[in-house]
Amino acid sequence: MSAQFDVDFTSKQSRALQSIATEILYGGAAGGGKSYFMRALAIILCGLIPGLNVYLFRRIYEDLIKNHMEGPGGFPVMLAPLVVSGHVKIVDDEIRFWNGSRIFLCHCQLEKHRFKYQGAEIHVLLIDELTMFTETIYRFLRGRLRAPGLEIPQWAIEFFRAKFGVELPAKIPMVLNGSNPGNEGHGWVKAAFIDGAKEFEVRRMAPGEGGMLRQYIPARLEDNPHIDTQEYEGKLAGLGNKELVRAMRYGDWSIVAGAFFDNISEEKHKLPSFTPPKHWTRFRSLDWGSARPFSVGWWCIAEAEWVKTFKDGKERMLPAGALVRYREWYGVKYNEEGMVKANEGLRLSAEAVGRGILEREAGESIDEGMSRADPSMWKEDGGPSNAERMLKCDSKDPSKICGPRFAPADNTRVSGWQQMYSRLAWDGIDDGEPMLYVTDDCHNWWRTVPPLQHDEHRAEDVNSDMEDHAGDDTRYACMGRPVSRVQKPRKPTGPKPWTLDWITAQESR
Repeated sequence: MSAQFDVDFTSKQSRALQSIATEILYGGAAGGGKSYFMRALAIILCGLIPGLNVYLFRRIYEDLIKNHMEGPGGFPVMLAPLVVSGHVKIVDDEIRFWNGSRIFLCHCQLEKHRFKYQGAEIHVLLIDELTMFTETIYRFLRGRLRAPGLEIPQWAIEFFRAKFGVELPAKIPMVLNGSNPGNEGHGWVKAAFIDGAKEFEVRRMAPGEGGMLRQYIPARLEDNPHIDTQEYEGKLAGLGNKELVRAMRYGDWSIVAGAFFDNISEEKHKLPSFTPPKHWTRFRSLDWGSARPFSVGWWCIAEAEWVKTFKDGKERMLPAGALVRYREWYGVKYNEEGMVKANEGLRLSAEAVGRGILEREAGESIDEGMSRADPSMWKEDGGPSNAERMLKCDSKDPSKICGPRFAPADNTRVSGWQQMYSRLAWDGIDDGEPMLYVTDDCHNWWRTVPPLQHDEHRAEDVNSDMEDHAGDDTRYACMGRPVSRVQKPRKPTGPKPWTLDWITAQESR
């Protein structure tokens, strides 16, 4: 086979082959040679190992065919000599090798489609554009990895060792993922492979995370000598949106390509943690969840005066009427390594959530008339609603009404997202400053809201299949206090902050 099929791997592709990692995210930028690398790797491994099962996935079937079967770099062209010699047959979505190895071309558009692969024995899992998949699909497919009784010939082991310097049996089973930033899976892919790890670092993951050796290998346009860099760069520049161009050109995972809230900026919207002045109005918002996470946000309404934030100790004046999310409680599970199990809820009772809310806001004055919660909490299914149960959250006296109170939120999705977008991209007078801020200790808001994508069937709505719970509770808060399109410019009042007169005025409130 080697005489009829050979490939000149790039330095980054060779590094992936030489790696001891068994769960790799390869890529980042567009044009890095991800798809071709997957096809070449699949062909080489199938030629070396008899009876190998390689599963190559794209989310959408049409994308699978266009990217891997059509064009000068597709499987039919790459395998043409072996097809002519009779060593390979391409039958529908299956590529069959003379030694019993097979490449299965697969798609998994909906989460329920993953069950088609319930009985699959996957030796090598290749996922093209991982951020197009949900974490649920990925975990399920990774769970199909196993290779009982798979025998690797000694000559193949020696060939792979001589060529790439690693032991082939140690690489099987393996996962190779390729992806650019963006799409609905951006958040969980970034959390799993990018956050808290250095580029090329190999980490042994906990059993709850698959137990494999995980690594991120960045590949950029410059790493692919088989492409006209200048021509391809021009095509990327033609995407228009500068943030999208940056994400695709440089593989920048801090930029969310195609995000619904493309106006979110940490520089503009993130504040260091602080305690709001006592006289500022405070309220909360709640998106209910049990199997999925619940999300509680605590908000204050800024007044035209100076506040001092923690950490950097800077004095800031926020626009009057701006909403500030200064605390959150997000009911999501974490694994033993402290990593988020994305979109998996704590399954707490309404009473337990009610007690948790009261504990976290003890000593504060919360405007419950302004507080808003998911309208589904008032549904009664043969018993008291979650809203009623939350009110009676005293574990010693279940009849006592002592829990947090909310009013049902306006759950109009499109209008709610527009209100939220308007606050983030304030274009009133006030020098264009935002009317919505979030402190840096609201980690799950920053983890889940910036990556939210458009619903592909309704562009004005958010894709509700994503982890949108913090976004929902923010939407409720914004709908409970709609922003006015006529905003009075703020006018600083009182003495300069942190002077004796200012301190005296604060103490007298």
